[in-house]
Amino acid sequence: MKKDFLSVGDLNKKEIEHLFQVTKELKRKPYSTPLKNKTIVLLFEKASTRTRLSFEAGIGHLAGKAIYVDASTSQLARGETVEDTARVMERFVDGIVARVYKHEMLVGLARNSDIPVINALSDLEHPCQALADIFTVLEKAGTLKRQKVAFIGDGNNVCNSLMLCCAILGVEFAAATPLGYRPNAEILARAKKLAGEKIQIYDDPTKAVNNASFVYTDVFVSMGNEAEKAERLKTFVPKYQVTSELMGKARKGALFMHCLPAHRGQEVAADVIDGRSSIVFDQAENRMHTQNALLKMLYSR
Repeated sequence: MKKDFLSVGDLNKKEIEHLFQVTKELKRKPYSTPLKNKTIVLLFEKASTRTRLSFEAGIGHLAGKAIYVDASTSQLARGETVEDTARVMERFVDGIVARVYKHEMLVGLARNSDIPVINALSDLEHPCQALADIFTVLEKAGTLKRQKVAFIGDGNNVCNSLMLCCAILGVEFAAATPLGYRPNAEILARAKKLAGEKIQIYDDPTKAVNNASFVYTDVFVSMGNEAEKAERLKTFVPKYQVTSELMGKARKGALFMHCLPAHRGQEVAADVIDGRSSIVFDQAENRMHTQNALLKMLYSR
């Protein structure tokens, strides 16, 4: 494994499959000691519920110590450089979990420290979420063979990481997004290079969900996009909303996924996210287990 985990693409197929096996073991027996005498800082620019809780609880389950730092109350907010911050932090702690606005900040932290840096969300990717998502697919389906994940909505950081993870593992992936809201072009090209025709991008949600075993969506207005709210809702609603009608066009028995938080009546209808096909809280739980597996692998080298 690489020192850092900034992108799903930092892991190959064999490493992700091993991570899922470790996840299964840690989910059965969540308390162990791979992080004994290790201290991990959680450096967060963005607000969080699941990411903060899953990392703080998970690090504790692995016998480590987590220190939460709100970037707005740190010297970063007063102009200290990312480079200086990284060089100071590596003197005190054994790893950095960063949730940031710009992916470049993660790159700067990684380049200027000798300790592992983990991407807990950036504008480009959300790789820890993708690992939890595809582990949940495996858990529910029993296999990744013949599975198809359809992502409906904004081709954002979640979509980018999910698409790349599917490509690495050979899982069919289709996204339906409006023009102007496509997934990142470089990540899309990389995914297509890995998986070819298994990766498809559409304008029409009904085409994307055709034969999909899992239908996924995310908020239409992410943190940092609030100024675009009116324009975004006009673009996405109702065409890209996941409704029971759209779910009915997917494979029989298809399950609904969402990384949360959700806005009922915007990206998803209440009867879908609160219905029997929804597995959103299983996804949320699996964030901690997959992240713990990642931490164990990083610190067991």
